[in-house]
Amino acid sequence: MQDQQIRMITNNIRKQREKLSYSQEYMAMKMQISQNCYSKIELGNSKLTVERLLVICKILDLEATSVLASGKRF
Repeated sequence: MQDQQIRMITNNIRKQREKLSYSQEYMAMKMQISQNCYSKIELGNSKLTVERLLVICKILDLEATSVLASGKRF
């Protein structure tokens, strides 16, 4: 995926996380990773794998297809 698409996906993830009032610490705990690692995912500084995307979507109660929809913002 292109950098712009990744940024759109991570922005959608961040917006949904904030909408639910979930902290990065909470997300990291649920994913069994460090808060720093989770922060890097949201910032696009760490590779967002399909597995991690699916876990994030489950935590945020999102369909992966809605997060991946090209050019769509929440």
